[in-house]
Amino acid sequence: MTTNHVAATPAPSGKMPRQIPYIIGNEGCERFSFYGMRNILVQFLITSTLLQHILDSGERALAAKDLMHTFMIGVYFFPLLGGWVADRFFGKYNTILSFSLIYCLGHAFLAVFEDSRMGFFAGLGLIAFGAGGIKPLVASFVGDQFDQTNKHLAKKVFDAFYWIINFGSLFASLTMPLFLKNFGPSIAFGIPGLLMFIATFVFWLGRKKYVLIKPDTAENPHSFSKVIRTALFARKDGKGRPGMLLAGLGVVAAVVSLAMTPVLGFVIAACIALVLIIAGVGGGAWLQLDRARGIHPDEAVNGVRNVLRVLVIFALVTPFHSLFDQKASTWVLQGEEMTKPAWFVASQMQALNPALVMILIPFNNLVLYPMLAKFGWEPTALRRMTAGIAFSGLAWIVIGGIQVVMDGGEPMSIVWQVLPYALLTFGEVLVSATGLEFAYSQAPQSMKGVVMSFWNLTTTIGNLWVLLANFAVRNDTVTGNIATTGLSVTAFQMFFFAGFALLAALAFGWYARNYKVVDNYRAAA
Repeated sequence: MTTNHVAATPAPSGKMPRQIPYIIGNEGCERFSFYGMRNILVQFLITSTLLQHILDSGERALAAKDLMHTFMIGVYFFPLLGGWVADRFFGKYNTILSFSLIYCLGHAFLAVFEDSRMGFFAGLGLIAFGAGGIKPLVASFVGDQFDQTNKHLAKKVFDAFYWIINFGSLFASLTMPLFLKNFGPSIAFGIPGLLMFIATFVFWLGRKKYVLIKPDTAENPHSFSKVIRTALFARKDGKGRPGMLLAGLGVVAAVVSLAMTPVLGFVIAACIALVLIIAGVGGGAWLQLDRARGIHPDEAVNGVRNVLRVLVIFALVTPFHSLFDQKASTWVLQGEEMTKPAWFVASQMQALNPALVMILIPFNNLVLYPMLAKFGWEPTALRRMTAGIAFSGLAWIVIGGIQVVMDGGEPMSIVWQVLPYALLTFGEVLVSATGLEFAYSQAPQSMKGVVMSFWNLTTTIGNLWVLLANFAVRNDTVTGNIATTGLSVTAFQMFFFAGFALLAALAFGWYARNYKVVDNYRAAA
């Protein structure tokens, strides 16, 4: 496990690694493939034969939203598997390559089985498995290419990494809705599949140049899980075991959640169970972590404490993702009801997001952050993330205001969505681009893949909040109470999510004030 590098750190004189272009090129093509299919998913599901058994158009739209967010839950759940497999068995390179091939197969299923529920949903499952499996690894694989001599270049590469993600997303968002409208789903889903194949090929081309960190296959008596287990089960004279009690309550609550599957559905029940187990076991271990000292070295115990502390940061980011991912569902459905040119498709508005990201990342780094530092306010990672969550809340206040006007019967041009997109995108740059490097830097060396998996899990939980909100508005009592506010269900949900994010920003800022940032980049070779 890597310790903090403060003293005797080599001068930051290293050069940019030669292999970075292969990873960046792979990411650009992969992101085109992912966003190309995701951004047309709701549009396709509403008009396809797959949901035609749902006669009510409002229910069909809600079902399409549920399917999209369930898919996203899968995409951001499977990083747990990918991170574990890479760290323990095959290493990042082999795991990325293997899951990428599964990813390609999933795209092929979408293109071939457009009229088959079983085939199409199997394709979504394969993509969720493949995309999720590689998701925690590509960013951490980028970080592996740096050491203490050139880590000052890592931030630029992480920004470039996020920039290329949005470069791929931009062109996918502009073109794929038109391909779906004019050429049909086989072509619209086939093109992203081709791009995923190219992404895999480009990644393979750099195989002889990468820095490959071998997986920790040896049994580690001081691993994260073993330290957690010791902390929970260790006894201390004259002291109870509050941590064990909390962990037990978390497990029991998770079992109760799973028992609610017939009511909530498996995805919601299973995700709630996962949250309860992580909270119960993690919180319980925190309460008794010092009991692991003496049994495990201080370095291992401190490493576990760092991971548990960063998981709280991750938990407070989940409301942001519940807002951000709805631009591909709730905002698209709103756009369908707005006035727009005949040639324009509402889902094309999503192209604004990556276009603005590509402008904002260099603007922030070259203008905004230096200007803030000049005025005495250092834009640290945690401060940027706090502000980003708050900006997402502001975006949803604006989108809710637009919905109120529309509900009053006044036609609204889709151009009005530009402002909320700008606010949400500014929040994304502050949260997501910053969070990638922050998550990597805080992870002990032996747990890079797993910690990055937990970072991705924040999106799964964010989409869980959306499914819970959709589940709630199917209840007559809930909708009746909403009606008393004078707002439509859609507008009420928009303001609810805005408040959710603003409260999360306050909690994040409060917790971040006492968070001690660590440096877990690997030592120079």
